[in-house]
Amino acid sequence: MKKNKNLDSAPWIWRSVSTISIIATLLLIFGFGYAIKDVIFPQGDSTLNDGQKTSAPTQDAGNKAIVEDGKIRMAVIGDSLARGTGDDEGLGFVRRAGNLLKEKGYDVQVLNNLGVNGLRTDALLKKLDEQGVKYVLQQSNFILLSIGANDLFQGGQVLQGEDPPTAEKLAAALPETSKRLQEILKKVKEINPNAQIAYIGLYNPFGNVKELEKPGNAVVAAWNDAAMSILNNEDKMTLVPTFDLFENHLDEYLSSDHFHPNGLGYQQMAVRIAQEYQGTKPAEGSAK
Repeated sequence: MKKNKNLDSAPWIWRSVSTISIIATLLLIFGFGYAIKDVIFPQGDSTLNDGQKTSAPTQDAGNKAIVEDGKIRMAVIGDSLARGTGDDEGLGFVRRAGNLLKEKGYDVQVLNNLGVNGLRTDALLKKLDEQGVKYVLQQSNFILLSIGANDLFQGGQVLQGEDPPTAEKLAAALPETSKRLQEILKKVKEINPNAQIAYIGLYNPFGNVKELEKPGNAVVAAWNDAAMSILNNEDKMTLVPTFDLFENHLDEYLSSDHFHPNGLGYQQMAVRIAQEYQGTKPAEGSAK
């Protein structure tokens, strides 16, 4: 009887299929485990390290990062400005500041970007309890914080209302929001009391909109003053002013959404941040 070649090859086919299935399952399990590890213990972004090996920071019993190797470990947390939304190059102020400091001879590593589009102060307070967030901040010695614009300007949606918002309406969020900012700064310091913390001051993205120029300027000035009062009572905390950077350059420094900076705007902010780290005063004065 002539053997059926298809029947002869059937066992081999099933063995091959089974082997491939097992390998695919193992790869899936490995990939899932790696992804979970990356979420819980996010790794630093080494694009500014030029291939240099980064030694792990020594830590005391309280799991607080003690950095003694001369490297600047930058972390950024907060809203869409922290994330770099609007920058066509995708760098934002944190990577741009890192590049500027590196040009000055500093050894810089930018850790994971913890910015979230639309984030407000209440959500950031909860985010600071996340293990992955704490881990990144504990590794840092220079922490940048951007928050508050979404609380005051509703993420730029104030223009969509029928009635132009008054200074009183915009200022209504100030007491609770500034209180939460104080809680945020306190929490960040508790997570890493050894890091230098730089809070990025607000600017008025609607300064060239007639109905929002004066009320926007008033609420931003009040917010920056409140932030400065909080920061002045703490050591290793500073405010990076941005109001004057954008005041007369909104058309030049804002992206097409008329709310977030573009690449040029983020670059100006990065210059201020680099100056702040080096202990020099901003060239154009402080926020108004």
